Amino acid sequence: MRGEPSCPKCGGRVRAPGLFADSWQCDVHGTVHPLQPAVPPSVEALTVVVKRARVPVWMPWPLPVGWLFSGIVCAGDDRDGGRATAVACSGPGPLGGMGELLLVAEELGVGLGARYAGIDGPDPGPHMRVDQPPHAKVHAAGRPTPLWQVEGVPDDRAVFAGEALGLWVWAIVWPEQTGLLMYDELVLTDLRDAGAEIDLLPCGALSPRILSS
Repeated sequence: MRGEPSCPKCGGRVRAPGLFADSWQCDVHGTVHPLQPAVPPSVEALTVVVKRARVPVWMPWPLPVGWLFSGIVCAGDDRDGGRATAVACSGPGPLGGMGELLLVAEELGVGLGARYAGIDGPDPGPHMRVDQPPHAKVHAAGRPTPLWQVEGVPDDRAVFAGEALGLWVWAIVWPEQTGLLMYDELVLTDLRDAGAEIDLLPCGALSPRILSS
C-alpha cells in the first residue's frame, strides 16, 4: 500500500495506538477506524481487502456493459478488520461520456461515505428524505434494497443511501446525470461471497475519485 493511513471522515493524519490510547486517533474526530491508502485496481489487491473486511464489499455484478473495476479502499486495521469499504467502478455514462460509481458499505459512525458524498457526517440519515418513496432500488445480497437520494451534496455528483445487512450502503456517482444508472435496479454482490468469480473481474485504471473526497 502507498502512503499512510488517514482519517476516513476528513482525510487528516491519524496517530496509531500507543501508550496513551489503544485506538487510532484523529486530532479533529477523536477515535476513528483508519482509512488505508488506495491501491491500483487488481484482483490481488481486491482479495486482500475482501479477506480483511467485516462489512460487505459491494460490486455491481455483472458490471454494466463497458464498466471496469477501478479501485478499492477500506477503513480499519489488522486488529479490528475492515469496518468500511469503498469500491470504485468506471465506464460509459447513460447519457454519454465517462461515469464513475463509488459503492460504500460501512458501520454506523465511520464517516467514509459522507466524506465521498461531500456532506457533514458521519451518517446519511439527516440528509435522506425517507418521508418520500425510495428514489432507487438495488438488489443487495439477493434482497431488494431501497435507496433514497441524499440532499445537500455538491452539484457534480448524485448520492443515494440506504441500509443493507444492517449497515449503511452508499452509491455515489459522477457526474450527476450518471445517477440514471441507479434506476436500472443494479444487482450488488458482496464479494466476500463471490469465490472464484473475482478472478473474472475486469480492471481499469485507478479512479481519482477514490483518492479524494
